[in-house]
Amino acid sequence: MEVCYQLPVLPLDRPVPKHVLGRRGAICLTSSPVLFGGPAPRQLSKRRGAISYDSSDQTALYIRMLDVQLRAQTSYTTDRQRRSERDERRVGHERTQRRQHAHFCTDFRPLQWCFGVVCAARTDAVRSEAEQPVRSVLSFQKNLHSSHYSRNHTHATHHTLDQEYIGQAKCLLRKVGSWSFDIFLFDRLSNGKSLVDLTLHLFSDYGLIKLFRLDLLKLRQFLVMVHEAYRRQNPYHNALHAADVTQAMYCYMQEPQLSESLTSCDILLGLLAAATHDLDHPGVNQTFLIKTNHYLASLYQNTSVLENHHWKCAVSLLRESGLLSHFPSEDRQNLEERLGSLILATDISRQNEYLSQFRAHLDRADLHLNNSQNRHFILQMALKCADICNPCRPWHISKLWSHKVTDEFFSQGDIEKRQNLDVSILCDRNANTVAKIQIGFISFVVEPLFLEWARFSDTPLSQIMLGHMTSNKYKWTHLPQEDLRESTQSTSSKTLPQGGLGP
Repeated sequence: MEVCYQLPVLPLDRPVPKHVLGRRGAICLTSSPVLFGGPAPRQLSKRRGAISYDSSDQTALYIRMLDVQLRAQTSYTTDRQRRSERDERRVGHERTQRRQHAHFCTDFRPLQWCFGVVCAARTDAVRSEAEQPVRSVLSFQKNLHSSHYSRNHTHATHHTLDQEYIGQAKCLLRKVGSWSFDIFLFDRLSNGKSLVDLTLHLFSDYGLIKLFRLDLLKLRQFLVMVHEAYRRQNPYHNALHAADVTQAMYCYMQEPQLSESLTSCDILLGLLAAATHDLDHPGVNQTFLIKTNHYLASLYQNTSVLENHHWKCAVSLLRESGLLSHFPSEDRQNLEERLGSLILATDISRQNEYLSQFRAHLDRADLHLNNSQNRHFILQMALKCADICNPCRPWHISKLWSHKVTDEFFSQGDIEKRQNLDVSILCDRNANTVAKIQIGFISFVVEPLFLEWARFSDTPLSQIMLGHMTSNKYKWTHLPQEDLRESTQSTSSKTLPQGGLGP
């Protein structure tokens, strides 16, 4: 298939709302009456997806051609010179039409897709200056990899219509092993699917798909199900947090001691545990579930209630997707048990228990990673570090996470007040501040753990994390709260809300 940019925008027989014209999608299939003067738009109208489809009743159809035409290359076998002359006459006519049209046109440069499955396409058209009169209004660099990217497109990686966003996201993924990796930026570039795209990239980078003979469609289906199982209304415990933990886990598994010792099965478990460690988190802590007699507290007998729930949800999605269905039954069961052991280690109420074991091992110098049990224990500690590593990130990233987790704490406190319950510690917005919570969290939880991790893995990354942690603690302690509040609001205003895969 070949792309032609010069079709005029087709006139519409109905007025189109501004929120529709602002979308980057080329094709929209929806049953929402808002497109024809109905009530306020649903979340569907906010998506950047190239093709959107709402199947609630399938009664309305809206198609807007944004300066794009797909045509079969085989239908253009005539002489190149005749085609060029015809194009010149057409360009002049279409320029006039575009100037007269009431709606602005968006130039979507190389476009390759098929309905349902994004696939490769090769374009060999000669693009002269006269053939590209419309300027792209995309918010990132123009024409990034426009021709080079389309020529080297493969179906092995998930893509969307907006090639410029994809190009930026791919460039950012090249730095996925950097501790300064900006997960907020990547989430925007991946249209809110950072957990899916990042985890899929890491599976491919490690060669796990080929090694474990994983079905690529099942893997993607599993990751999409994981993404959707996170509650996007949670300020902190959502899919973006899971993506951040997965990226941190990757950084730790790249450390010399681990990269030289971990087996492929260890790596598979580490990535799965990081991606699923907070599945279906309700946005409240274990204490709240127990004192409200929640069914999960009864089910798990008030012990690691959330972590057990996350583990069981992960196992359920693995089985539903059939990702590991080709594994022998015994191997599959063993993997599920080890996955649970990793996720259960993230229970913050057992922090001192794991920290004491870690310190004792380091004192005895008996953590030999050729032993499978020791490797598993180190994976547990790595996941614990990844789960609470936000204070060890660069300030501009750490600060955003600090406000998000505090928002979730205070939201729980508000619920407790409305239900006449005792307000949990750290959850009373009238008695706590972001700075106060962070200073205590760093001093009593983060610092002891990361000092022991630095003893185990004395590398530049460990020193970078300790440096950020010390610097961030100092800033929370000494910077005026007014400055922190204004700075955070300014930064947050540039951060779009977490996106989603569906309405």
